[in-house]
Amino acid sequence: MLTLRPPLPPISAALADRARVELTRALGVSRVLTEEGACEPYARDESEALGLVPAAVVLAERAEDIQATFRVANALGVPVVPRAGGSGKTGGAVPVNGGIVLATQGMAAIKEIDREDLLAVVEPGVILGDLHQAVEREGLFYPPDPNSAAYCCLGGNVAENAGGPRAFKYGVTREYVLGLEALLISGERLRVGRRTVKGVTGYDLTGLLVGSEGTLAVFSEITLRLVPLPERVMTLVALFPRARQAAEAVRRMVAAGVVPRCMEFLDSTTTGAVRARGVPVKEGAGGMLIVEVDGDEGACEGSAARVGDACDGAGALAVEVAQSEAQRERLWAARREMSPAIRRMSRRKLSEDVVVPRSRLPALLEDVERISEETGVRMLSYGHAGDGNLHVNFLWDEDEAIPRVERAIEALFRAVVGHRGTLSGEHGIGVLKAPYLHLEQSAELIETQRRIKATLDPRGLLNPGKIFWPAGHRGC
Repeated sequence: MLTLRPPLPPISAALADRARVELTRALGVSRVLTEEGACEPYARDESEALGLVPAAVVLAERAEDIQATFRVANALGVPVVPRAGGSGKTGGAVPVNGGIVLATQGMAAIKEIDREDLLAVVEPGVILGDLHQAVEREGLFYPPDPNSAAYCCLGGNVAENAGGPRAFKYGVTREYVLGLEALLISGERLRVGRRTVKGVTGYDLTGLLVGSEGTLAVFSEITLRLVPLPERVMTLVALFPRARQAAEAVRRMVAAGVVPRCMEFLDSTTTGAVRARGVPVKEGAGGMLIVEVDGDEGACEGSAARVGDACDGAGALAVEVAQSEAQRERLWAARREMSPAIRRMSRRKLSEDVVVPRSRLPALLEDVERISEETGVRMLSYGHAGDGNLHVNFLWDEDEAIPRVERAIEALFRAVVGHRGTLSGEHGIGVLKAPYLHLEQSAELIETQRRIKATLDPRGLLNPGKIFWPAGHRGC
């Protein structure tokens, strides 16, 4: 069921008018957008999800602006949709029934970088790439690196539990969030978590809020764990006749005890897209791995050698090491631009970031080929092979293809669950995956999560329509 907007009624025009008046009165005209043209860009993110133009957009600059927005929303019963960089892939920042968009991109201060305790304190609007540069100037390292690092924000990263290529070795955002200042829709300000690496005081509310997709709270401050900056990085590129052989090389690397910080997989079509970006890739390659190792000089050399052995053992056509920083950067630039490059291949595109146990990745690749043949939908894949996270893209041009796309998406999700995998590794559930949540989670588990949501947001005003399909629909 390719649902781009959940069945939620839009707020009334009269309520929208009242919200604009009350927000402007509470925050001032400089922090509230009310003209339709100014609000229209906030009706969408980088997904195919359909939103409505919000009644107003609050440009928050401090925690008190968030609290003022919540007071108005509570008084009027108007939904609030949090938004940071708007780079989400599943509609998490899309106002599906209008209301107020709460934009935190203006809260962009890096408040502290502590070299001794290895932590940083940031506001939610800090761009991830800016944080990377700031901590690396101090000889430190913040590993999570979604491919939108140049423009995505830390608030959204935490809300979606973002991952990225380096997750195989270093883990995802959750492993680096020590504490949060979180604002509930009631207006309460909570400090959860700590500044220490260890801590088991009470429930892990930090873990609950990370990945909650803006449905439980809005963050005004984030405390992040840092690690020392690796001494050296080496990048290798391996080409294979078939995609399955690339997956076999990953299995061999892990069996040999290699822990690369990145293992990126590309199928034959996406390899062609990389070639079109100027990276010299042999014609006829059916699969490609970009493997990156880091550490001290000796560790890098040893790991690179074992990576090469694993690729050769899996039947690689060629294995090469990037010889310069410029060559390495060109390779990663092509990989980061993969999604927009693929988008240019057709009028419509959906990307599903499914995950299976690493050992099941070859089987999942076969499933993708089979589903594409059975439905007649063009499908191509790339992703983070080290942790089994595959980005499967569905491409089509005309609306008449939508029923076939729907069948292909559901078939993929059922195959993933059959492999004991999960529907999302880093993009979240949002709007687009909500109708399929029941394929992975039991009714009892979904209801338990609904009760948690109802405790923190009893009126359902915070980011409605996300994660959980509206009650009474689609078996959820």
